[in-house]
Amino acid sequence: MSEPLQIRTDNGVFLECVRGDITAQPDMDAVVNAANAELRIGGGVAGAIHQAAGPELYAECRPLAPIRPGQAVVTGAGRLPNKYVIHCLGPVYGLDQPSDQLLAACYRNALLRAEEVQARSIAFPAISTGAFGYPVREASEVTFSAVAKELPSCTHVRHLRFVLFSSSDLEVYTQACQAAFQ
Repeated sequence: MSEPLQIRTDNGVFLECVRGDITAQPDMDAVVNAANAELRIGGGVAGAIHQAAGPELYAECRPLAPIRPGQAVVTGAGRLPNKYVIHCLGPVYGLDQPSDQLLAACYRNALLRAEEVQARSIAFPAISTGAFGYPVREASEVTFSAVAKELPSCTHVRHLRFVLFSSSDLEVYTQACQAAFQ
């Protein structure tokens, strides 16, 4: 089993991969929601975030919906211990095409939204790897390739945390992060 990974990139951004709960990241300015198109409570990450944030999160989401695969929008965080929630609609693997470009767009657009609100730290889940069926290894490679391309243009974001639900996902994301940044 992998231990939590911590890396400092060439431009000084701190990256980490940890096993945990995306709703329990109080030291992060923003958390990313693996949202559905209507930005409603759902299963998995979307359900956990909406339940922890309370009904005020959906009230803020409602006028922003629907969103398309690859798109990201930002709201306040409701009752979560963060300032913002960045909602990304990942691709349904095998349905939304090209899946790799749409998944990369989620991470790129989430970083752009974070820059817009001057968030310094963001916690990401493994977007699209649950009910949307994206294979974890492929998703991790797309994730870190997209992040590596976008980070050099970020001026506010200084800390990214990838919060994985299972120890097997942590291991895969740790390997992909190391391959992209070391």
